[in-house]
Amino acid sequence: MRKIICITTYPPRECGIATFAQDLIRAILSKFGESYSIKICAVESDTEKQTCTEDVEYVLDTSDISAYATLTRQLNENSEVKMVLVQHEFGLYAAQEEAFLQMLQQLLKPVILVFHTVLAQPSPALYRSVGRMMATCANLVVMTQNSREILLRDYQADGDKITVIPHGTHLVSFRDKSKLKDFYQLSGRRVLSTFGLLSPGKSIETTLDALPAIVKTNPSVIFLIIGKTHPGVLKVEGEKYRNLLEAKIKELHLEEHVLFINQYLELPVLLEYLQLTDVYLFTSSDPNQAVSGTFVYALSCGCPIIATPIPHALELLSDDSGIIFDFKNSEQLSEAANHLLADEKLRTQMKLVGLQKTAATAWENVAIAYASLFQKMGRVEEELIYSLPPIDTYHIRRMSRQWGIIQFSKGNRPDSSTGYTLDDTARALMAMCQVVATGQGKVKERYVKTYLNFIRYCQQPDGSFLNYVDKDGIFTSQNEEVGLDDSNGRAVCALGYFISCAGHFPAPWKEEAEAILKRTFQRFDRIESPRSIAFMLKGFYYYSRECPSAQTDACIWLLANKLAQIYRRTAEVHWRWFEAYLTYDNAILPEAMLLAHLAIGREEYKEIARESFEFLLKKVFVGNRIQVVSNQGWMHKGKSSHGFGEQPVDVAGMVIALKTFYQVFKDEKYLRMQKDAFNWFLGNNHLHQIVYNPATGGCYDGLEENNINLNQGAESTVCYLMARLSLLSD
Repeated sequence: MRKIICITTYPPRECGIATFAQDLIRAILSKFGESYSIKICAVESDTEKQTCTEDVEYVLDTSDISAYATLTRQLNENSEVKMVLVQHEFGLYAAQEEAFLQMLQQLLKPVILVFHTVLAQPSPALYRSVGRMMATCANLVVMTQNSREILLRDYQADGDKITVIPHGTHLVSFRDKSKLKDFYQLSGRRVLSTFGLLSPGKSIETTLDALPAIVKTNPSVIFLIIGKTHPGVLKVEGEKYRNLLEAKIKELHLEEHVLFINQYLELPVLLEYLQLTDVYLFTSSDPNQAVSGTFVYALSCGCPIIATPIPHALELLSDDSGIIFDFKNSEQLSEAANHLLADEKLRTQMKLVGLQKTAATAWENVAIAYASLFQKMGRVEEELIYSLPPIDTYHIRRMSRQWGIIQFSKGNRPDSSTGYTLDDTARALMAMCQVVATGQGKVKERYVKTYLNFIRYCQQPDGSFLNYVDKDGIFTSQNEEVGLDDSNGRAVCALGYFISCAGHFPAPWKEEAEAILKRTFQRFDRIESPRSIAFMLKGFYYYSRECPSAQTDACIWLLANKLAQIYRRTAEVHWRWFEAYLTYDNAILPEAMLLAHLAIGREEYKEIARESFEFLLKKVFVGNRIQVVSNQGWMHKGKSSHGFGEQPVDVAGMVIALKTFYQVFKDEKYLRMQKDAFNWFLGNNHLHQIVYNPATGGCYDGLEENNINLNQGAESTVCYLMARLSLLSD
């Protein structure tokens, strides 16, 4: 474990950089706590003393020239400290700037400097000062491309030393806006809001001057000014600025349309206020403000935004994802606000674009970027160890209804209009059975019974199953248009698994599952789909463990021989596979053959399993990263696959299969590859972004070339859970 010291302001001090540092460090430790230990060197001054917490190991009094040399010596002498991360804002170190620069020069550990502000067109003195910082640091982090361009253009910086890592945002489990308005006594109001530590630079008066024109068109408008007065402002001039604002509110007769929330809100409450906001207003009057944490927090909560043209806003609100207005131009602001409030479709569009843009900036993804930089800057290359998230069934339970589990979602909100499928419900049955059987996560048995009932409902008189059911429980025409073999196979698989762990449930449930399963026997000779055969094999393997019989063995023989024949017909020297192409959920095929071997002991099945699995591994693993077959054209024999369009179902299937192969062959490489494959969900993928959402317990629907599909449907979420559960020891 590598120890890093972060020099920064830190809570309980109230300032933007303190909050940033806390969020960043929590995110890194949450994701890579086995790789890095991060402690704080808290920045204080003679007027702002630091209250130390357990995170704080050192304190730097920036007004004391000797404190810099003392800290330098302490860090250099501490062999445990491998790197120093400095959060930089010019005002923090202005009292003893030369001492600060000398500290950077004399530190013997690699230093990464995070520039929170980058000033264009520097004076000669500023140019020299920044130049010394850049010369002594191993790497510079900036939060926007604009800041990088300023460093390159105006400071002649070395581009190889600059890393752009955006300001982080919080993942949000979205709640109903009307219910939030009810809770905060804002029912029936059109809500405009802004937040942050109050200071004249926020230019709140710009909004107040715009409000009369907004209220005239939208009489229900209320403007929320969220946040305490900045402690630095409070010490110098008290509540002068807030008093000026209150006087202007009275002057303009806006008392019924403005509400001060004079608190430093806890994060969950702040995020709720932002979610109930109809339009967020960012009115900073500082053209040199490089980034704004308040701005990106609002964007990540789905707020349509009207903002002044600071570089960060210009960068993020391009492509009509927001509205830009001129500094202090109240007329433009009122026009923009009225335009947005009148156009719900436009607000929705901005919300979706904003959420897509900020997905990559979730603190979890920012943590991945910083960890990769630490790895690069470290003098000894060490593999990153991803922390496993706790098992969470919340989103699956939220997606479940009386019939089964809803097929799709919009974001993390279930879309009941899409109905249900046997595919998803069968997977959910297996996942929830395993949760109950292992005592992991929070789940009620009733969900298991709901899923079992759905499978019974889908079974037809001839033993087969229909797959598609609408929101009212009616079978849809899709059942006549789409092949159903694979969904039938998954149903058998789920039933077999349920029976294998039925001891955790009431006895009649097991009897019901057996009756459903036995009605499928008459259809074995009609099944031709390799995956359907494989799922059925897996189901009967589980069933045979609980209910061994000659009849069950005969079913396994029949199915395994079918799959073996398919393999022998297709496999060649350079293509050891069951088909002339690789499509989806490929790992189930060799896994099923291996389970057939375990069930009846035939060595041929074991050989086919290992041979085909090794072939598959070579196709989807590159180093320590998995890249499963794209759903945009698949991978045909003799042709290369499209590089993007990866789905959680494929990764999960590989994670599960790797466990099975390790249990049989005891080859440690399978365990290593299983961890690598699972880490795809945690950010070890070509986008270096999380696919599992820890805020909701859901899993995003896919990994595209340049973005994540942010919907969190049943298939992806349940598959993730099954993969996570497979990492548990038996």
